[in-house]
Amino acid sequence: MLNSVVLIGRLTRDPEMRYTPNGKGVCGFTLAVDRPFTNQQGEREADFLDVVVWGKLAETCANHLSKGRLVAVSGRIQTRTWEDKKGNRRKAVEVVAESVRFLDKPRAVENETGEEAGGDYSTDVPF
Repeated sequence: MLNSVVLIGRLTRDPEMRYTPNGKGVCGFTLAVDRPFTNQQGEREADFLDVVVWGKLAETCANHLSKGRLVAVSGRIQTRTWEDKKGNRRKAVEVVAESVRFLDKPRAVENETGEEAGGDYSTDVPF
């Protein structure tokens, strides 16, 4: 049997980092993934998928990703069930990421003088 998924999309919000009681890092974000077709009005639609990342990769995502960033995620689909505070049974479907690849450059942030902060992100190698 096979449970594998590969997605390319943009984060709809900044990632949320938290830690389990035993100290393991877990990062969550929602990914907007365009559908490969248009609806009857000629508009593109998207699916919004919750992604969960564990361990060291979770910390990397939390530190370097933000709303709007383009990423490729590969992993597996997982379902969770639990009982909420009112006793209702709840279910969630999420992507557990095994790999997250950053596909764009971080947006530049302006410093106090109004200039872009950060270094040169060019891909030219000086040798």
